[in-house]
Amino acid sequence: MSSERKYKVQPAGPLMKEHRVIEKMVSLLENERKTLEKSDVDVCFLKIAVDFFRFYADHCHHGKEEDILFSRLENKEISKEHQEIMEELFADHKKGRKLTKELDQLADKAKEAGTKDRVVNILDELVSLYRQHIQKEDQQFFLPVMDYFDNVEKDAMIDKFFDFDKDLIHKRYSNIVSELEEEKNGEK
Repeated sequence: MSSERKYKVQPAGPLMKEHRVIEKMVSLLENERKTLEKSDVDVCFLKIAVDFFRFYADHCHHGKEEDILFSRLENKEISKEHQEIMEELFADHKKGRKLTKELDQLADKAKEAGTKDRVVNILDELVSLYRQHIQKEDQQFFLPVMDYFDNVEKDAMIDKFFDFDKDLIHKRYSNIVSELEEEKNGEK
């Protein structure tokens, strides 16, 4: 096998690029949280944020991490430190899913007493979680774990990332249409 790289970028590159998008949404969450000190819950914003964290951050981004990068690392002899970090990252993903689900439920009852305070708390938790999570991945994990892979494995991983993303939007909207069909057919 040739040691020549098909791609001139590490598999960590696309993941870190996605982090920059997630950081922008995290900043918007932080701004929304500050806005809530003086105004009512913006249900539309919360629903968009929930959609973003479910689809982009979790399904698209964490999907590539868990299904491609982490699964390949599980077949390697990695250091205890990297194994511990990977377990922490899995736990962070799970916590993010839980917080996002709770935020979605609260958006549906935004006008109820006590909801606004809980929304503020969840926004604070999500901001804190994603900031520390991204920092950990970018500074302590992604680049160091690339050393466990040879060039062929790195290129194969990037190919898998492209394949993963390729049909994502089609799957998403196909599922939305199926859900709407079920909902509308159930009304008849």
